[in-house]
Amino acid sequence: MKRRNTAAKQTILDILQASRSVPLSQEDIEQKVAGKMNRVTVYRVLNSFYEDGYIHKILADDGKYYFAICLNCREDDHHHDHFHFRCLNCQKVECLQEEVKVQLPGGYRQESVNCLITGYCPECA
Repeated sequence: MKRRNTAAKQTILDILQASRSVPLSQEDIEQKVAGKMNRVTVYRVLNSFYEDGYIHKILADDGKYYFAICLNCREDDHHHDHFHFRCLNCQKVECLQEEVKVQLPGGYRQESVNCLITGYCPECA
């Protein structure tokens, strides 16, 4: 289903595109749009982007969801099966390009994969 574009959606999309492959938390996005829209609007826009396959969301070990634009996904080949890395020092979350391949037992069907590695990024190591 095509959804209409709004100023709020365009603003959040611009923020996500500017962050490139570095996922942002909802709090990060709320800080960038402070005074322009409220928390509920940010939440709804992020969820609609996720449902429509424009972004993916990562549940990190800090309990927060992080959102990133889908760079290598096409409408007919949409996947989020890659690793994510969260630096224990600077807290930055990054998408890694390594694809996750899991062999499930017969009868199981994979819907999503959430793989997070924690450690220290090159700047903090």
